[in-house]
Amino acid sequence: MSRGKERRERKGIVLERIEVLFTEAGNAALEGDVDSADRYVLNARKLSSRNNVSIPRELKRRYCRYCYGYLLPGKSSRVRINSAKKRVEVKCLNCGRLNFHPYIHEVKARRMK
Repeated sequence: MSRGKERRERKGIVLERIEVLFTEAGNAALEGDVDSADRYVLNARKLSSRNNVSIPRELKRRYCRYCYGYLLPGKSSRVRINSAKKRVEVKCLNCGRLNFHPYIHEVKARRMK
């Protein structure tokens, strides 16, 4: 088997495991076990760094960039839309820092329709 094919297969397996860890983190956070959710996020980050695989954008937005805590809107984070700066502001209630996500792509897509 070639090295490239082997790497693609390993990358697929790692991405599946990362997705499973994030679903488990979501389930744990919904049950109120925030410490377990944070541990699942930490394991997913370790897995991605060890195998040199980046975490998908949708999953990256589910944890705090500063304290690596799982962000569950209403329980561990507060979400606001800043329309003047065209971004979504997510405040982590663990560390108090703000995470910013642009939504200009969504605005452009709506305009194109």
